Amino acid sequence: MRNLAFVLSVLSVMGLAFWAYRENYRTQGEMAEVRALRDEIGRLRESLGVLRAEWAYLNRPDRLRELADMNFVRLGLLPLEPRQFGTIADIPYPLPPSSGGLAVIGEPVDTVAEQEARP
Repeated sequence: MRNLAFVLSVLSVMGLAFWAYRENYRTQGEMAEVRALRDEIGRLRESLGVLRAEWAYLNRPDRLRELADMNFVRLGLLPLEPRQFGTIADIPYPLPPSSGGLAVIGEPVDTVAEQEARP
């Protein structure tokens, strides 16, 4: 009986060691994947920063003004003028109700009685 317990304990220790060995390598593989993803995120953030800088450079007002002047005839662009925009008076606001501000409530509805009456 003592030998059987000894053999079973040795086998269980070997099984747990094998399991721990596999988990260790699986964890190292996952950690490598996480590092690779973090590196990719860093590269993508850096390229996004470059793209934002290029966008800001290409959308400089003086550059856009020069492009608009060069392509004025081909595009038919017109300069903006203040009269092209509307005024506050042009905005159609809803008319207030004629009964002094708030709408008049008709007869009140008893919702509790309606719920009790339902089957």
